[in-house]
Amino acid sequence: MSARGPRLRRAVGRAAIDLTPLKVSRPFRNVFAARTLSVFGLGFALVALPLQVYGLTGSSAMVALVNAVNGASVLGGTLVAGVLADRRPRRGLIVTGRLAATAAFTGLALGALWLDGTAALAAIVLCAAVNGFLGTFSQVALQAAVPGLLPRDRLPAAGALLALTGKLGSVVAPAAGGALIALLGYPLVYGITAAASAVTTLMVARLPAMAPEPAPATGVGAGTGGAPGGGAEAVSGTAPSPLGAIAEGLRFAVRDRVVGPILLLGFVQLLFATPYVLIPELTDRVLGGGEQTAGLLYSASAAGAVAASLTSGWTAHLRRAGAVLAAAVALCGAAAAGLGASTALAAAVAALVALGFAEIIEEILRFALLQSHTPDRLRGRVNSVWTAQNTVGGSLGGVVLGALAAAVGPGAAVLAGGAATAVLTAAIAGIFPGLRRAHPAGAGAPPPGTPPEPEKEKAA
Repeated sequence: MSARGPRLRRAVGRAAIDLTPLKVSRPFRNVFAARTLSVFGLGFALVALPLQVYGLTGSSAMVALVNAVNGASVLGGTLVAGVLADRRPRRGLIVTGRLAATAAFTGLALGALWLDGTAALAAIVLCAAVNGFLGTFSQVALQAAVPGLLPRDRLPAAGALLALTGKLGSVVAPAAGGALIALLGYPLVYGITAAASAVTTLMVARLPAMAPEPAPATGVGAGTGGAPGGGAEAVSGTAPSPLGAIAEGLRFAVRDRVVGPILLLGFVQLLFATPYVLIPELTDRVLGGGEQTAGLLYSASAAGAVAASLTSGWTAHLRRAGAVLAAAVALCGAAAAGLGASTALAAAVAALVALGFAEIIEEILRFALLQSHTPDRLRGRVNSVWTAQNTVGGSLGGVVLGALAAAVGPGAAVLAGGAATAVLTAAIAGIFPGLRRAHPAGAGAPPPGTPPEPEKEKAA
């Protein structure tokens, strides 16, 4: 009887979120604190910008236009940042991104205070474009830099901590932003966000330089055999053009036997198993509820995500994290299908809790596996592909499910998307054995970029 207590404590300790990255690495603590502040600042802006644009114009089309400008600038900035993060010290890019955010939010505050009409709208578009393009430099460079701040076996724990701040920020910050706008008005809310961005700039300025690793030594065979280092840079020793560098990163992301399938799984999940765009219609047409019901459904997903983050300690001990990643994506599909089949509120809430839980487990393992299986000199470009995938995939997923809902109804559309996710995930896991065997710790594994032995390649 007395032995059960220590065993229970060990089990709880193994499951609880691992705070070790915060204890062992001061640079990671700075990154974590800065990211937490910046996530809340962005949450405020996500509420303030559309409300201000609609208040100025009374047009949802103009709100959509500003969102489109921001999305296009984020996509362009992501691709540029990926190349720069593999060529220049990453601290400089992170600082540049936070300085751009500070300047953009300061501009928004001054515009809201002094401008009106067309001039105010032009200032909003300009600031959104600047923040979208340059602000994303910090995100891409930070993701590429984190693996250099921690031992590889701590990457799942780092991914869980970053996922937790992102999810809490996406839940708490919009609600707090709406309340602050009602209480203080747009200028002060933008001013608070600008001040928070300035503080994060000072935090990240204290990071080490974090220069990327140099390209492999030149010579015959450098970067060949399907290894990540292949390309003109490895052969000639000269840096390719920006477009060539982007293409090199894309080639690696597509061809690598672990990274490629991971990105493919993420795209499948974003395309078919992100039913949030249909929650208002599901609430109205299937569940017969109103705004409170919709709010409960959105909160259910967030609750599952936070629960997954807080109990994510076990993810650091997986021997086949790739197989568990595939299972988490399949669970996303099953949960989405369960939501589509739900006709009662309790069932819909349970399905969304499961979906939020599975999404965070997927995000934690994907972060750890992508970072540990990508050579440092390509990490910026691979992270830019990941970020671009999230930007484009989420938008395309909304379009796909929206079009399907118009044809067969929201419930059937979500059910079909979830089923497609589960089937496609099983197919990807079956086709790519490297994914099933992948793990982030690297115990007994060659460094990223090492060409496989011919016999092992055949066996795979």
